Amino acid sequence: MPYRVTVIGTGYLGITHAACMADLGYEVLGLDVDADKIRRLNSGELPIHEPGLEPVLRRGLESGRLRFTTSYEEVAAFGDVHFVCVGTPQKRGEYAADTTYLDNAVEFLAPLLDRECLVVGKSTVPVGTAERLADKLARLAPAGSQAELAWNPEFLREGFAVEDTLHPDRIVLGVRSERAEKRLREVYEPLGEVPIVVTDFATAELVKTAANAFLATKISFINAMAEVCEAAHADVGLLSEALSYDDRIGGRYLNAGLGFGGGCLPKDIRAFMARAGELGADQALTFLREVDAINMRRRARMVDLARELAGGSFHGCTVGVLGAAFKPNSDDIRDSPALAVAVTIGHQGGQVTVYDPIALDNARKAHPELNYGESAVEAVRGAHVVLLLTEWQEFVQLDPVELGAVVAARRIVDGRNALNAGMWRSAGWHYRALGRP
Repeated sequence: MPYRVTVIGTGYLGITHAACMADLGYEVLGLDVDADKIRRLNSGELPIHEPGLEPVLRRGLESGRLRFTTSYEEVAAFGDVHFVCVGTPQKRGEYAADTTYLDNAVEFLAPLLDRECLVVGKSTVPVGTAERLADKLARLAPAGSQAELAWNPEFLREGFAVEDTLHPDRIVLGVRSERAEKRLREVYEPLGEVPIVVTDFATAELVKTAANAFLATKISFINAMAEVCEAAHADVGLLSEALSYDDRIGGRYLNAGLGFGGGCLPKDIRAFMARAGELGADQALTFLREVDAINMRRRARMVDLARELAGGSFHGCTVGVLGAAFKPNSDDIRDSPALAVAVTIGHQGGQVTVYDPIALDNARKAHPELNYGESAVEAVRGAHVVLLLTEWQEFVQLDPVELGAVVAARRIVDGRNALNAGMWRSAGWHYRALGRP
């Protein structure tokens, strides 16, 4: 491999990108300021849950192609292509994205770059960020114009990150020169035939935020239809199925339920709205405010349905909650609709016990005020109401008869429309779901 690769930031994106680049045959050095995380990664221990990632990480370490450090000096001396994969969280009390970690990474790295190299941003950022960072890089790097910036947004889905990295559906290259384009094309050449779209910086930045805005809109659309279905006594599950056969619409992301969460969609659509306002284009994205509002209303409606089944009040009521992660196959609890519902019910007087196959430790740390069970059966034992809030396959396959033997009352609210309603009703359960009669 002609280039040596570094990855700055070892969060969800950074770890995945580093391990997969090593799996493609590159020598890779990952960097993080968290010394304990670096120690764990160098010993082959993943600080996140992502299916299929651990063996890729261990292969890279065992081959000697992958290692991790806390030293920017080591990274600058090592790398020909530096991927910047740090987080851009929502600013506290604002919609806008906080690019502090990104600015810090460039400010630490740039003064150490004394030879030709490419710095590649992969973080999701407000449009205009790359332009600003390119100016900063040119000003701070001893190599001057030989240290160039490019923007290469990521499109990873949690639970499928390795697949999405090694078999992407497209690659977007935001570049200013043929040299930068050539180098990135060569870096990704081992992936084989993949559609590559070459753009300017601003378009590359917008591709990711526009994609997330579209997905969020599609999810909120079907959840808005769920609200109408409840008012009209219609079935949103059948409505969604009928819509899915129209190839202009399609069935993906058209499953009504508790709505989206996690570390990307909610904060990214809010940051998109904030940036549009700064650019004077705020009216173009006013619809995203309603997308966000619909999404948040689903959580409130879930609490309302649970309260209805509890007899009008949560006081003296035991509630078993199945799910803590924002989606299955992940331990990510950032802005998790499941935990938001569980915490709200706890605040309203319910005795809540939560179980999740993977995210239990993260949930305990974030919300020690809740009770936690070590299995689905334990979580719902003695419950007056059961809530399915994350559609883990383990929960979808639960036996309603077996579960019915341990609860205080057979009442369930399916927050993800994931269960076979007929089977649960046949087993004597009072079954409710969002958007269904």
